[in-house]
Amino acid sequence: MIQPTIGFIVYGVHKDGLKDPMGMPFIDDAIVASAKKALSAAGIKLIEHGVVVATKEEARAAMKKMKSDDAVDAVVLFSGTWVWAAHLVGAIRDYAALGKGVVLWTHPGSQGWRPVGGLVMHGGLLEIGVQHKFVYGEAEDAETIAKIVSYTRAAHLKNFLNMSTIGTFGGRGMGQTCGVADPSQWMRMFGVDIDSRDTTELIRTAERLPEKRIDDLKPRLKKLFGVAPERNVVNDHSIRLYLALKEIVEREKFDFYTIQSFPGLGDAYAATCFAQSMMLEDGHGTSTLGDFNTALTVLLLTKLSREPVYYGDLQHIDKKKREIKIIGDGACPPSLAGKLGPAGFAEHGIPTEGEAGGVSVKLVCKAGEGVLARLGRVNGEFRMAITRASIFEPPQDQLDRRLHECGIPFWPHGFITAHCDMEALVQNWTNEYACLGYGADLYPALADFCEVTGIKPVLL
Repeated sequence: MIQPTIGFIVYGVHKDGLKDPMGMPFIDDAIVASAKKALSAAGIKLIEHGVVVATKEEARAAMKKMKSDDAVDAVVLFSGTWVWAAHLVGAIRDYAALGKGVVLWTHPGSQGWRPVGGLVMHGGLLEIGVQHKFVYGEAEDAETIAKIVSYTRAAHLKNFLNMSTIGTFGGRGMGQTCGVADPSQWMRMFGVDIDSRDTTELIRTAERLPEKRIDDLKPRLKKLFGVAPERNVVNDHSIRLYLALKEIVEREKFDFYTIQSFPGLGDAYAATCFAQSMMLEDGHGTSTLGDFNTALTVLLLTKLSREPVYYGDLQHIDKKKREIKIIGDGACPPSLAGKLGPAGFAEHGIPTEGEAGGVSVKLVCKAGEGVLARLGRVNGEFRMAITRASIFEPPQDQLDRRLHECGIPFWPHGFITAHCDMEALVQNWTNEYACLGYGADLYPALADFCEVTGIKPVLL
């Protein structure tokens, strides 16, 4: 769960206690204090600028301070009273050239002429083409604060991606056309470098691991699953693959990764489902089949949510009921198991997609509110489909039938009600995978991320 950091700057030309003709200070210190308090209470870290900005010199100094602080994800420019926009926009433009976020916040009220200062700045930044979020609302209004939080979280994600690295183990899996990446486009759009490794390095690392590493994992597996898997060659390979994958990802400092799975590892050593389940549990952004777009979606959801993320096939879509079944091929973070029972161990079970076999995870996802999303490309243009969703657990007396509907009852199931036009969903979805994140606040944050990065949002 990320905590954005903002630079908080108050601006206005009538400052330093200057009073209006009725004897009231133009800038209401109590409103400024309540604004800062509301942002802090919402989980935002504030870096305050002690000078109310009015002149070009003050604007240049304020923005230079925020520009030089790598921790700052965005600036919130709070309208104290009216201002001469020309004194501020040059410095703001210079700051925004870094790609960091800009929020203009105007607290309503006639006293102090705050709306005048807000609107003249909003119009000025629109005029010169500086991307920003204009928010008009009270500090006591939850929706107003949510807008600022959402936008600054999106700005944090954008900043995190800049100069990050996605690792790819192996090549394209299962002939995926809709998950491939253009390295130049990823660098241009997100500042992300793509670095590749052969999967044989994973096997070599896995085989070199001492037995103690496997034994040391047992207590955690018992906590997550109730028991540790029995010791045999297939299960040991699955556990070793997880430990090797974690070791290499952390050693190479990959910020997220994708893995081919099969053909390749799933035939030569072990299916990746257990390893992927545990990496998701550990909070790594990842995907199988060399699917870069799913990997980035999972990373975004992982950083935004308090819960681990589940990605899997949109295995069935019932348009009339607006019901979706997400069934991953054995990969799901075990802590997402709901009231129907704890996570368990199963077999991968599909010899044509990894004849070496491997441990998979069996569970039904717990109930909650969240989103389904996936980044994709249409004719080379990035777009992200997003819908709000409710996760539910079927009644116990219907569970066995519901699990057997797909023919593979031992793979993880997520039962979803999508809150959208289902025809629009199927027409705009760009892959068989759906990424499920828990948290109602994920939807606006993903939409804002699209805005700040130039992705076309498809808000379903």
